[in-house]
Amino acid sequence: MMSKRLFMLIGITLLVFVLAACSKSANKPEEASTEEKVSNSNQTTVSDGKETRVVSDMFGDVTIPAIPKNILVTSSSYAEDLIEMGIIPQSSVVVPEIEPDYRTPYLEKNGVVLISQTQYEYNLEQLLSLSPDMIITPGEGLDTKVYNELSKIAPTVALKAGVGVHEAVKELAVLFNKEAEADKLLTALDRKANEAKDKIHQAIGDKTVLVLRVEPSRYRYLGPKADDDVSEFFYKTLGLNSPEVTKDSDVWFTQFSLEILPEIKPDYIFLETRSMVDFDSSESLAELEKNPLWKSLKAVKNNDVFPIRTNDYIQAKGPIGTSKLIDYIVAKLVP
Repeated sequence: MMSKRLFMLIGITLLVFVLAACSKSANKPEEASTEEKVSNSNQTTVSDGKETRVVSDMFGDVTIPAIPKNILVTSSSYAEDLIEMGIIPQSSVVVPEIEPDYRTPYLEKNGVVLISQTQYEYNLEQLLSLSPDMIITPGEGLDTKVYNELSKIAPTVALKAGVGVHEAVKELAVLFNKEAEADKLLTALDRKANEAKDKIHQAIGDKTVLVLRVEPSRYRYLGPKADDDVSEFFYKTLGLNSPEVTKDSDVWFTQFSLEILPEIKPDYIFLETRSMVDFDSSESLAELEKNPLWKSLKAVKNNDVFPIRTNDYIQAKGPIGTSKLIDYIVAKLVP
C-alpha cells in the first residue's frame, strides 16, 4: 500500500514540475531572430544579405548601407569634417582653382582620392566610375535634378546643412553616430573662437571692420545680419563691429558704389579679390586702389587693409580651415 501511494505521490510531483515548466515557456517571449536583433540594436535591416538603414535627408528618407565601404563626398569641406571625426571617405570632389592651400595635401595624406571637377558642375560619368556605395552632399541650395542624378549613381544623402562647420559637423555626426567626437571637436573650436574674440576686443575695442569683396564689375560688402555662416563668423562668433552704414544689412553681399566709401569709413578692411573659375577681378582691384575716395580712407592710410582669399574663408570651412582663419584674423587685428 505504501509503495503504491509513494508512486502516486512521485507521479503527481513530476506532473506539477512539467506543468510549471510549460507555463514558464508559454509566458517567455520568443528569442529574437538575428535580423531582428540587428534591427533593434542598430536600427538596421537585412535584405539580400546586405545590412541597410534608413536616414532622413533634405529630400526625404534614404536607404543607405549600414556600414558603407566606398563613400564619396561632393564637398572637400565634408571630407575634412569626417576625417577630423575619425571617418575616412574614400573619395572627394575638389575644384582645384578654389581649394585652400592646405586641403589637397591634407586629404591626400589621409588616403582620400581627389576627383577634380568644374565648379558648380559634376562629371557624372566620372563619379559613376568610382562605384561609390554612398554619396554625401550639402543639401542647402541643392537642385532636385542634381540630387536625382547623383542618386542614380548611389544612395545619396543630401545633408540638411550647407558647408558651415558647425551645422555640417553636427549633421555628419548624427549620420555616423559620432556625436561625442563632434562635440569634442566643436567645443575646442568654440573655445578658440571665444579666446580670439576676447583678444580682438581688448586690442581694437569698438573699432569697425568691413569685409569688402572685389568682383570683375562690382564691389560688395558682407552683411552683418545675413543668414549665413560667414557673416555669423565675423560679426557674431568673433564679435567684430560693422560700420554704422552697413550694420543692418541682412544680405550676404550687398553691392555698393565707391562713392559711399567715405560714409562707410571702416577702421579695418578685409579685402577679398574674389576667385572663381574663369573669373578675373584684377582690373576691378586696380580701379579700387587708384580711386581717390579709397585712398582717403583711414584704414588705407594706416595700412589696415588686409587681403583675404576666397579659398581661405569661403571654401575653407572645415575645422582646420576655420581654425586657420581665426589665427589669421587675430594676427591682423591684434598687435
